[in-house]
Amino acid sequence: MHITVLLHEAVDALAVKPGGVYVDGTFGRGGHSRLILSRLGANGKLIAFDKDLAAVASGKQIDDTRFCIKHGDFSQMGGMLQELGVYHIDGVLLDLGMSSPQLEEASRGFSFQSGGPLDMRMNTNQGQTAAQWLASVSESCLAAVIKNYGEERFAKQIARAVVMARAQEPIATTQQLAKIVAAVVRPRQHQRGKKQHPATRTFQAIRIFINQELDALSLILPQCVKLLTKGGRLVVISFHSLEDRIVKRFMRAAVDPDELPRGLPLRDRDVRQLSRQTLKLVGKAIRPDEKEVTVNTRARSAVMRVAERV
Repeated sequence: MHITVLLHEAVDALAVKPGGVYVDGTFGRGGHSRLILSRLGANGKLIAFDKDLAAVASGKQIDDTRFCIKHGDFSQMGGMLQELGVYHIDGVLLDLGMSSPQLEEASRGFSFQSGGPLDMRMNTNQGQTAAQWLASVSESCLAAVIKNYGEERFAKQIARAVVMARAQEPIATTQQLAKIVAAVVRPRQHQRGKKQHPATRTFQAIRIFINQELDALSLILPQCVKLLTKGGRLVVISFHSLEDRIVKRFMRAAVDPDELPRGLPLRDRDVRQLSRQTLKLVGKAIRPDEKEVTVNTRARSAVMRVAERV
């Protein structure tokens, strides 16, 4: 069963207007979308996106003329909205976390908790699987991915172990990969008393790379600002430091644009146009409280940031 993280906090932050047009960029299993719909009036509209076909199928079960869901990566949101005749929106919510069905369905290959094919694709209709990528990636490239996207200090050792293992047999399942990583990391973790599963960071890194998650996030944020009407809200829920860093830096840059160098041949009007503020922050970063984390341990790393179009 999927439990939506920061459900009421996120929808409250959108400040939903009954007749507004809103976007749920990551439908998942629809917790946020259903609450947004409950606050919309008869003339309101909600458009949802998801690149996971199972999520889209779930969304199509919502029988509401104010709602529609599109299959696709949210980085393509601007173009897909134009196809629907939507050029301005009153709020957008991006929940960057994975849904429980994705993690718990062994055939998706996202989790090392149960055996399954090493897939890891959000959109199972396109792209390489994790197994296909691991079969040919160079040791240096693999080490870089694990280090940069997983922030794993033993990235080089893990990459070497993977390359050695695949020379013996293809790495085709989640349990195979988890076992290889654990053999490298667990002894070192044990010395430091860490309780996190040794394969956590490696699985995270490969999933992020396979789905190009950070690239998609960097592409969608400027689109959101362009689409939002004055007073429209951008709400983003991140689940690891790499995502949150991108969101935080983007919002801060939009709130306080860099000063232009002195002496440029620009008129005052040009300077105001180039350096004007486009967002203002709404409150501080919000994290799940102890009660929510107790009910849903997957919420423990969530961070929500909110900004408003000015």
